[in-house]
Amino acid sequence: MEYIYSAMVLYSAGKKITEEAVLAILKAAGVEADAAKVKALIASLEGVDIKGAISSAAVAAAPAVAAAPAAGAAAAAPAAAAKPEPEEEVVSEEDAAAGLSALFG
Repeated sequence: MEYIYSAMVLYSAGKKITEEAVLAILKAAGVEADAAKVKALIASLEGVDIKGAISSAAVAAAPAVAAAPAAGAAAAAPAAAAKPEPEEEVVSEEDAAAGLSALFG
């Protein structure tokens, strides 16, 4: 992920995303960079409209993010309704004494 993040930092700063720039960011962050991964990242970003990709990803994720809390609440409601709380049984002293006398004859 740090490779993608370095490209995002460069993009947001208005800088050109190059191997040297990505390596510099990774080095500054204390990441031991793999040159092959950096080359693959640069090659995969060639010709990509990053702004368009970010906006389409944000739009696609928004309904899922908004639906998650509602789905969690909807799932919790039936579970809570399905478990009625047990009522406490009130036993008088006479009933308790009768029960004890049955135990000891």
